[in-house]
Amino acid sequence: MTTTSHTLIERLSSGADSDAWGRFVELYTPMLLAWCRRIGLSDADAADLMQTVFVTLYEKLSEFRYDPARSFRAWLKTVLMNAWRNQVRQRSSRAASAGNILDPDLIPETDPRLQLDEAEYRAQLVRRALTLMQAQFEPNTWKACWEFVVQDRAAADVAAELGISENAVYLAKSRVLRHLRQELRWFLD
Repeated sequence: MTTTSHTLIERLSSGADSDAWGRFVELYTPMLLAWCRRIGLSDADAADLMQTVFVTLYEKLSEFRYDPARSFRAWLKTVLMNAWRNQVRQRSSRAASAGNILDPDLIPETDPRLQLDEAEYRAQLVRRALTLMQAQFEPNTWKACWEFVVQDRAAADVAAELGISENAVYLAKSRVLRHLRQELRWFLD
């Protein structure tokens, strides 16, 4: 398993960690795309906006300091909405003629189209993180945790199938979930 002494946000703050940026992009692209769809963007416009958002994040994350009293997700959505508003203003004649896009100045931040409910957000983020993390563990460690936690199989059955001890199943669960909590520490606010 590859371990990380810093959380993803801390790694992103340095600006030079390309692995951290790759991880962040893979983790957050589905959520950002969901917000883009909810405001009515086409696939092409969503892709343009995503590029702008990631450039802005690259520039701003070096200054970002996590405050547990505030939501990282809300900050991220604000970055996306500001980038979208700027794009629409820059393309106002094209957007007006298309007629299929919402006016960004008329959408309050609390508009339900922009909200991901907590369960949807958490499920989406955990699913992406697990997919990305799988390669960081030995196959037996990953399978033991997956079968025990996700498939809800008895530790004894998983241990027998994999030819390991029950204790090894519990340790696998502990390692994988500890890493997941570390990766998502600031993202699940």
